[in-house]
Amino acid sequence: MIRFSATRWCFLLVFIGLPLGVQAQETTPSSVPNVAVEKPAPYDARLLRLAEILGSVHYLRTLCKDPAADSWRQSMQDLLDKEAQGEAQRRARMTAAFNRGYRTFASVYTACTPPAVVADERYRAEGATLASEITARFGN
Repeated sequence: MIRFSATRWCFLLVFIGLPLGVQAQETTPSSVPNVAVEKPAPYDARLLRLAEILGSVHYLRTLCKDPAADSWRQSMQDLLDKEAQGEAQRRARMTAAFNRGYRTFASVYTACTPPAVVADERYRAEGATLASEITARFGN
């Protein structure tokens, strides 16, 4: 995939929009919009998996009528606020992962069955392991 800098994108957009024979005026650096370039964190894949687990556990806890079920959605919101503040694409990827986890279990479990409880326990354990690994390796 070819990546363009903000300056190249502006040039490309201006060039495409100009009729033939028209020259663009020179722009000063202050007239070019400042576009934030998102740089992936080395732990993004783990973070996306954690978001997916949070969605899965949120669904399962809600299904099993846990009074604290909404705390998992709130944990996801806190994660978004801390990890994707000002980064729309990263926020969208994390939200999509959360929703994918939620929908995956919604398509499998329609009642709180013993296998649903086991899945919940396993996913919470995996999530705790991931959170510990991310914090230990990349946290401060």
